[in-house]
Amino acid sequence: MDVYRLSLLRELAERGTVGAVADAMKVTPSAVSQQLKVLEREAGYTLVEPAGRGVALTAAGRALAQTATEIAVAIERAEGRWLEYMQRPAGIVSVATFPTGGEMLLPGMLTRMADVPEVELVCSDEDGVTVDYADLTPDYDVVIADSPTTAAAWHDRGLQVVPLMSEPLDVALPEGHPLARKASLSPKDVVSETWIGAPHDYPFDRVLSQVVAATGEPVRIAQRISDNSIVEALVAAGHGIAILPRFTTREHGNGLVTRPLVGIRAKREIAALLRPDRFERPSVRLVVQALRDEARAVADQHQAV
Repeated sequence: MDVYRLSLLRELAERGTVGAVADAMKVTPSAVSQQLKVLEREAGYTLVEPAGRGVALTAAGRALAQTATEIAVAIERAEGRWLEYMQRPAGIVSVATFPTGGEMLLPGMLTRMADVPEVELVCSDEDGVTVDYADLTPDYDVVIADSPTTAAAWHDRGLQVVPLMSEPLDVALPEGHPLARKASLSPKDVVSETWIGAPHDYPFDRVLSQVVAATGEPVRIAQRISDNSIVEALVAAGHGIAILPRFTTREHGNGLVTRPLVGIRAKREIAALLRPDRFERPSVRLVVQALRDEARAVADQHQAV
């Protein structure tokens, strides 16, 4: 039986007349009568009978009106519990990230969320070379994404974009390389070097495009590798130089040094992408805030070094 029609019967039991029910429900009296007739067919009993100039509920009508009240109470109770659930952080939150983003942010974020056992975090890493981060938002509550700038396409798709950090991209060199004597490097300093590049349209690759634009000279890319640890090994072995992210590149005792690249925009913007409805969940908002706090801590730590 339809819940709305049951509510009309309940209102009739409490208000006494079809006209009063119509006024309360903001419909016409004929619409109320029509719906009550449909409810009678659904119930298989006569629910309303003439009484003087109006109508009265039959015994079956009174019994069903009581049931309608019980259903209304159950609905309100369920809605109240659901509202309580929606207003407190609880449940599963799924997070997808690109590898270096996860390396930077997931350990600290999980530590921050450990004090909220009602929220279960399920984290996955995704290869940003083959995946459009925005395409992951239907399957994950939070997607950690990187871009040279906050991608306008993310906003065009109606996604919630929460900036997390701006990470500098440095030039990685083998120890002993002549350019390592400099405190910083310009596009002119590095354009003629052999490069270990990133896949096309990767944020690091777009930095090389800026080097080309700034100098008017082409760059020689010997290899294109997406895994930063492999790039580090190739650079340390002397097979070329590379663009690598500042906060996760290892350069202590492994044959590698890094130098900032000046004169062009050499950084990537890291953000959390979400469907806007997911962002309304308190548990998801809490995870995003933990990511923001951890990103700030990571950036502050490296600025202090």
